[in-house]
Amino acid sequence: MNHKLFPSLTAAALFLIPNAQSETHQFPELLEIGSRPESITKGFDGDYFVTVMGEKEPGDAHIARVHKGDVSIFSEEMDEPKGIAFDGTHLYATDLDRVWKIAADGTKRELAVAEDFPVAIEYLNDAAISPEGKSLFITDMGARGGIWGPDGFWPLDSDEAKALPVIGRVFEINLSNLEIKVAVDTDPLMPCPNGVGFGKDGQIMVGAFFTGNFLEIRDDQLHVVADGFRGADAVEQDSNGNYYVSSWKFGKVWKIDGASKEVTVLIEGLQSAADFYLNEEEGMILLPDMLAGTITRIDL
Repeated sequence: MNHKLFPSLTAAALFLIPNAQSETHQFPELLEIGSRPESITKGFDGDYFVTVMGEKEPGDAHIARVHKGDVSIFSEEMDEPKGIAFDGTHLYATDLDRVWKIAADGTKRELAVAEDFPVAIEYLNDAAISPEGKSLFITDMGARGGIWGPDGFWPLDSDEAKALPVIGRVFEINLSNLEIKVAVDTDPLMPCPNGVGFGKDGQIMVGAFFTGNFLEIRDDQLHVVADGFRGADAVEQDSNGNYYVSSWKFGKVWKIDGASKEVTVLIEGLQSAADFYLNEEEGMILLPDMLAGTITRIDL
């Protein structure tokens, strides 16, 4: 994404997937995980799996496994994995210009590479399984290199912001026939989409990294749920309709009331707040702080 009771699946669907919650695993308040953790999900045997991006050397990145607070390397020799999702039988992780499919023993194979996409891609980011479990949705951030000025993000009313190429998209990969299609096409509301997830009604949700929009698709139209979250990363919704969004740039996580749209800060002061996992059943958010190399537990 990528709501994350179990990546992007409804509570009802959760109990239909083998090994989804064989046992409850207590998660520490703060866990050292490795260099540049980006995304976390629950996977095989109820353990948690984290993409660890490493030090930007080819092949130095991996996926870590967290079992009752113990960290181990689960699958390795990746370049810069970011989004991660689980469909009950496999993990899926984006890695720059490819997508990995990973089995229960940690072995991986390419699910898709750049040439498989219907249009050119720039930088694959988040991942989420569709509510019915048949498709993988992933974001391509587009022209992410053009969003920064000398003091951080370009102001939204600046000439540089207005000139930013609008080429970010959300793709859908059919897990049966591996057909890839554009699920959410380019739009000025999301020139650089980052997070993707599914709401309680099955709607696609998108976090627009540059503009700070929290977006969702209803009636085949892209709508702004709330804005002001520049650096938006993870986007999720709980069963009561409340939304959650993190900002990688500003180290915050917000809760947005589903009815009133009132915004509450759940945590701030982090070095970076990346793609979290919403575990509604256990009442917590697990949040990678990429720059700190940690996972923080936020009790709801």
